[in-house]
Amino acid sequence: MLTPFHIAVPVRDINEAREFYGTKMGFSEGRSSDKWIDYNMFGHQFVVHLDETLGKDGSVGQIKNAVDGHGVPVPHCGVVLQMADWQTLAKRMRDIIDDFIIEPYIRFEGEAGEQGTMFFTDPSGNALEFKGFKNIEKELFAT
Repeated sequence: MLTPFHIAVPVRDINEAREFYGTKMGFSEGRSSDKWIDYNMFGHQFVVHLDETLGKDGSVGQIKNAVDGHGVPVPHCGVVLQMADWQTLAKRMRDIIDDFIIEPYIRFEGEAGEQGTMFFTDPSGNALEFKGFKNIEKELFAT
């Protein structure tokens, strides 16, 4: 049985994060305070913590590494989904994300590990990747 992960990321503004993760992405909110919020991200515990040092217009730093001809932001986090769920999410994100880092597309098409992927950032610059596989068990770690 796969157990849920827990990850915490910094944000520049709690209300802005609540709007993005709760309202726009549709993740349900759990416990919270004026400094942090727990979200249910597809069954995983995703927590945003206020980092006042980022400032009103600040952004979390990142580098980019080449993967399949794209600059993949590091660090990043996200969830691996069944392909149908990924397609549904990709469609919804196209309606709310103005600037994808990497638009939703099929990576490694026709190869081992074929997957749907998309990258975008939250308003604080935290990079998120969501992947979709037709068969997660067979394809996630395929070589």
